[in-house]
Amino acid sequence: MATKQIERKPEWLKIKLTTGENFKEIKNMMRGKTLHTVCEEAKCPNIHECWANRTATFMILGSICTRACRFCAVNTGMPTELDLDEPGRVAEAAEQMNLRHCVITSVARDDLQDGGASIFAASVHAVREKLPLCSLEVLIPDFMGNEDALRTVLEAKPNILNHNVETVERLSDRVRAKAKYERSLELLARSKKIDPTIRTKSSIMLGVGEEWDEILQTMDDLRKVDCNILTIGQYLQPSEKHLYVEKYYTPDEFALLKVEGMKRGFSHVESGPLVRSSYHAHDQVQSAIANP
Repeated sequence: MATKQIERKPEWLKIKLTTGENFKEIKNMMRGKTLHTVCEEAKCPNIHECWANRTATFMILGSICTRACRFCAVNTGMPTELDLDEPGRVAEAAEQMNLRHCVITSVARDDLQDGGASIFAASVHAVREKLPLCSLEVLIPDFMGNEDALRTVLEAKPNILNHNVETVERLSDRVRAKAKYERSLELLARSKKIDPTIRTKSSIMLGVGEEWDEILQTMDDLRKVDCNILTIGQYLQPSEKHLYVEKYYTPDEFALLKVEGMKRGFSHVESGPLVRSSYHAHDQVQSAIANP
């Protein structure tokens, strides 16, 4: 593991801040409905661009995670809330934003028997009732391998089932808390067995000490479980207590990884320094539908 941060961020990671009326309106709406977004909680670098374009990723089940992954900015502790009315408020916000594609994620809730799967399902149903033409994507935790919880989410019929492996197998235990690389692959494989019509998606972040061959192997592992969509982005250190950045990949390297991913048969690969799991998510689902 690196003992100190490497060179300063390169030019291609500089972000243009946009805080126009759409940004302010969405922020006020989220506060008014007491909703959380992963855009804010995880300090996503694309928040200004996405909110200015009236897109957001809802984070349900509170803002406190039961895990302490060493790359993630979300607060860790013992959650105190389980809001059964939350799915309705998510749907109201999605309707107010007139979303074409709605992404719903959550903190890990290992304190709940189903890991929060029932709230995921209720949120999908609620949004679809308000916006029947809106495509739905869920970015779920691993539910500690609970197949019944996964089945609950899939029975709600989201268009995309997203679960991130985050990093290569060798680094998984160091980077992720409680999550296991093989368990993540098993979840994606199970999803296809339960409902092969639902497209699956995963994400890799780069810069925490992985080797190039390991990135390619992770792609191969994801394709072996028929994962359809892949996103690849640069890890950025949220604070001094988190993992250091060990390498900044260039835009050309990300472009090459996109080519490698498409060669392996992914329906869509979104690869770039500022790419995050939900970045350009609407374009990803359309591409996956067009290229099954």
